[in-house]
Parts: sequence; structure tokens; C-alpha cells
Amino acid sequence: MSTSGLTRRRGAGAASNDSGEGASTPGRTNSSSNTRDAVPETSYENGENGHKIAFDPRDINETVERSKQPKLTLMEEVLLLGLKDKQGYLSFWNDNISYALRGCIVLELAFRGRVSMQNDPSRRRFPLPDRVIEVIDDTPTGEVLLDEALKMMKSSEKMSVSAWIDLMSGETWNLMKIGYQLKQVRERLAKGLVDKGILRTEKRNFLLFDMATHPVADGGAKEELRRRVRNVLTQRTIVLNPNAWLPEGLEFRHIRTIAMICAAYAANVLENALSSLGHEARERAFAQTDDLLADYSQWPFGKKAVGNGVGANLPSVIAEEVNNSKDKELQLEVVAACLNVFTTLDSLL
Repeated sequence: MSTSGLTRRRGAGAASNDSGEGASTPGRTNSSSNTRDAVPETSYENGENGHKIAFDPRDINETVERSKQPKLTLMEEVLLLGLKDKQGYLSFWNDNISYALRGCIVLELAFRGRVSMQNDPSRRRFPLPDRVIEVIDDTPTGEVLLDEALKMMKSSEKMSVSAWIDLMSGETWNLMKIGYQLKQVRERLAKGLVDKGILRTEKRNFLLFDMATHPVADGGAKEELRRRVRNVLTQRTIVLNPNAWLPEGLEFRHIRTIAMICAAYAANVLENALSSLGHEARERAFAQTDDLLADYSQWPFGKKAVGNGVGANLPSVIAEEVNNSKDKELQLEVVAACLNVFTTLDSLL
């Protein structure tokens, strides 16, 4: 299997910017907005000397939010896999990671319960990427890029999954919507990883110009990522041990990991996690990734038995995660739609 670059396929399967229709979920968006609006911007507590101390309750909410989530977002995990450890920059030939990172933003918002599909039965007449999504909770996540995207989605017209990924990537001929593009995503994610102690910043000379690079400072995070990828793609029984990067109480631990692997595959950085494997083992791992992408880019998720003996327990584990969150199936439908968008990326053979 070739691991050469990927390019976005135009035409079939691509959504227009104004695709989709439907009514919003009764009560869901309004209730979350009302809850959010009910939180005062400033509160006070009494200090030791009797003076009142002002604080913003939203800061506390963001801290609680962070404590429930993995240390790294999906975008940061994919970027980290793509960065060269010592040089601290991405391959100059990788044209796919920018688009995949925008897809990861939508994925992360869905996993965090901020967006979901519109609860309109008629949506099933449309392909997954063409179904309209809506904001169901506009509470800030504490992650700047996620909150920026969330604010855009909240204040704009409702659009489809693929339309949002296209617009955030700048792939539009509509000059009225060019402002939806999220700029400098890779650099902003890298700086976020510097703040989290995973990367460091250096200046590197490339003959004609200087460029800021971000070599790995803490190799533990990247090694855990590689280990998790190899676990899912090579082991017969998949066991995801809890750690700071994937807490035990995290919702959708296995589905989130599959989404990360598929996003890394679409971003053309997955091979970096498999470099320690032999040639035949790598080919089997890529074949397994193809199967995962095909299986989880549809909704309901596919339940076929794994043919090559890898991840034999995965269908039952995923089914358990889905069944434990029946009220969040519209969010998981967004996850499937994002992975479906990734399937429109073709290998250049």
C-alpha cells in the first residue's frame, strides 16, 4: 500500500456551502444557551481581610472542563505525530495536514458535546457529510481554536459538516464566507503544545529565511501516541491503559482513538507512528486503518468482524461506548460524518 501524499477529491461527495436543511433539536440549543447566559460574568468571594475578591465563574468552568478532558486535543495529537522530533517542523511535501486539522476541530467539538447533527428525520436523505450540524452547547472549552470555531458556528447560519471543514480550510469561492477560514492553525497548535511543555521553540535557518521550529521537549507524550496507534493497529486484543493523555473516565476513549488514527491517516502522518515496524507489519497496519476508516465513516458504526485477527474485541467495546451514551448519538453521527469526509482524500499513486 502506498503511503504517498493525499489530495482532496473534488466533485462526488463534496458538499456545497449551503447544503442541508431541517429543524433544530427541540429544547437542546436553547436550554444550553440559557444556562450559559445565566452564569454571571463576575462573582465575588470574601477574603481574609473582609475585602471582596472578584472572579469570573467561567474561568472555573473552563478549569473543570479541562480536568475531564485528555491533556491533548485531537488536533494537537495529529500535529505532534507529524512533527519531526529533532527538527521540529512538518514535511514540506505534506499538503493534507491543514485540511485534516480542520476536520479534527469539528471532531473534537462533537466529542466534547458542543455540536451535533440537527435532529431532523429528513437528514437521512442526505449523505453524512452533507447533513447539517448545530451548536448545542456554547460553553467555552478553554481551548482557543475550539472556542473560535464554536463562536463562528454559533453566530452563523447552520451548515453541513463538509461545508464547515471546507470553510475553515479556506476552500470556498464565496468571498462572503472567506472570513470563516481559521488561519495559522498549525503554528497556533504548536505554540499551544509549547505552553503544555510538550514542544519547545527554536529558530532555524533555511538558507534564505529564518523559521520558528518546535522540536519535541517531552518525548513521553509522542511515545504514548505511537504506542496507542500500534496497539490499535497490530494487537489482537486492544487495551487502552489510562493515563494523562487518555484518562480512565474519558467518554468515548476507543472511538476517540480511532478518530485520531483515521485523522492521522488522512493527514498523511500515520507512518511516523509505525516506523519501528517491519515492512510487512506496516502494510498490515495500513490495511487495518483502511478497514477502520471504512467501518467508522458510516452511521451507525459498522460492526463487521475484523478479518485479519487485529482488534477482535473492538466491535464489542465500541458498541458498549455507544450504548452507554444513547442520548449522544447525534454527536457520534458528526464523528462518522467527519471520518466520511476523510474518505474523500485519495492516495496519489
